[in-house]
Amino acid sequence: MILTFYKYQGTGNDFIIIDNRQLLFDKNNTKRIKMLCDRRFGIGADGLILLDNHETLDFKMVYFNSDGNESSMCGNGGRCIVAFANLLGIVESKASFMAIDGRHEAIIEDGLVRLQMQDVSTTEKYEKHVFLNTGSPHHVELVDDLDQLNVKKIGSEIRYGKPYYKKGSNVNFVSKNSNDNFSVRTYERGVEDETLSCGTGVTAVALAMHAIGKTASNFVTLQTPGGELSVTFKENNEGYNDIWLIGPANMIFKGEMTW
Repeated sequence: MILTFYKYQGTGNDFIIIDNRQLLFDKNNTKRIKMLCDRRFGIGADGLILLDNHETLDFKMVYFNSDGNESSMCGNGGRCIVAFANLLGIVESKASFMAIDGRHEAIIEDGLVRLQMQDVSTTEKYEKHVFLNTGSPHHVELVDDLDQLNVKKIGSEIRYGKPYYKKGSNVNFVSKNSNDNFSVRTYERGVEDETLSCGTGVTAVALAMHAIGKTASNFVTLQTPGGELSVTFKENNEGYNDIWLIGPANMIFKGEMTW
């Protein structure tokens, strides 16, 4: 069987995306998905995304990490699949879709994709880090020398260590540039390495920095190795709502693969 695939990236976070409305893709073939994401033996990507039909919304997003396993929400992947749905003519400037963490709204405007994230009601503050879930679990930690940090080594130790263990957490290392601007490097579980950008990660960083008083702004700019993203939000009595992840999402190429 020949399947058409598309390669997209959002600030360097790259994905294989497939139109699966005809249900031709075997979602249970973990080894095959892992191989497709391999950068030497496959197409190469941080993850693979399927665009499925949905009964009431524009589409459904099904996301797999590069280890082949279906994963929690991916913010940059969500922005990329909205751009893909626009390419297919499924949506125009606005989209409503279902993901593993629930319904999302999105807007395509001025060359950027704005993705509404789920509300965050709990922000766990510790002496050296903050933990919160923005569709995926995130450990957020301020560091002094971000550029020189061995993100893969230290991120892996935190990801598998106490209190996360096997279930794991994504790990974000942060440095402050100005009141509303931060640099971020992220270790992603499922990829088990540093990625150039992480959408749910920068969302977690923006909220965490606000929660611990490192910024008073509700519009935060995040510098990642793959480019710039922005996060806007509102604070309420229960935490944060009206959270939007904003940034570019671009197609790299289109191809065919045997399945």
